[in-house]
Amino acid sequence: MLSDDSPKTRNLKYLLLGLCLYVAGCQPNHSEQSKPVGALRIATTTSTRDSGLLDQLLPAFTRNTPCDLSVIAVGTGAALKMGEQGEADVLIVHAPISEQQFMDEKHGQRHASFMKNYFVLVGQAADPAQIKHLAPDLALKEIASKHQRFVSRGDDSGTHKRELQLWDDPAPPSFEGYTETGQGMGNTLIIANELQAYTLCDMATYLRFQHKIELIPLVSDHPLLENRYSVITVEPSKNSKINGDLANRFFTFLQSSEAMQIIREYQLHNATLFEPITSTASPDNSP
Repeated sequence: MLSDDSPKTRNLKYLLLGLCLYVAGCQPNHSEQSKPVGALRIATTTSTRDSGLLDQLLPAFTRNTPCDLSVIAVGTGAALKMGEQGEADVLIVHAPISEQQFMDEKHGQRHASFMKNYFVLVGQAADPAQIKHLAPDLALKEIASKHQRFVSRGDDSGTHKRELQLWDDPAPPSFEGYTETGQGMGNTLIIANELQAYTLCDMATYLRFQHKIELIPLVSDHPLLENRYSVITVEPSKNSKINGDLANRFFTFLQSSEAMQIIREYQLHNATLFEPITSTASPDNSP
């Protein structure tokens, strides 16, 4: 029998210890892999949520980057305000002029467009203002001149901002048939349908709600209606709650081939909702 202090016993102990350490080092630590690396607050335009696209993108992101997600779906104006106040880590928005102002004022660190679709002017099939196939700015003038009903979100969202650009006036129109809901796109579509009015809508939300309404697209696929979605990381120096690392990981993910494929293949009612955009990142504002 070997004594506990014999050379053979000591060598055997060292051999077993080394084997244990080798095996432990080669095995993945599943508990560490699945452990959240922090919390990410995403302020996003309502159309990315209402379309169902985020339900496809977010699980793909957390599969490789486990984290606690908080998604706040608001209009683009509200999302940008949250970023300005440091109440979100990353933004998904669709108002290029306001986005550029946000970056110029150093509220954002990184900015890139990653997908697009089109806005669409919808209305009754009868089309009382006869706007079908007109350019969108001319179509709005016809609606106003013929005193037809038009329902606006009126909520400083990306859709509302684009509508005001098409009116070519920073102030809302004042004709009698113009109504503001102050609500999101889905509710605004429902209200426009009840009033048998015209409204401007992003195509993704229209496809999501088309089975609930009678309104149909009348003006679409025009350069003035192109609708670009961008991702912006909020300047992390605003406060200690901003998770700059996770925001940058999400920014990179949305431009990855995996995200591009999800965006390209996502459909509703056999229609593709978005088209991916690549290589549009602007330089960050970090020193």
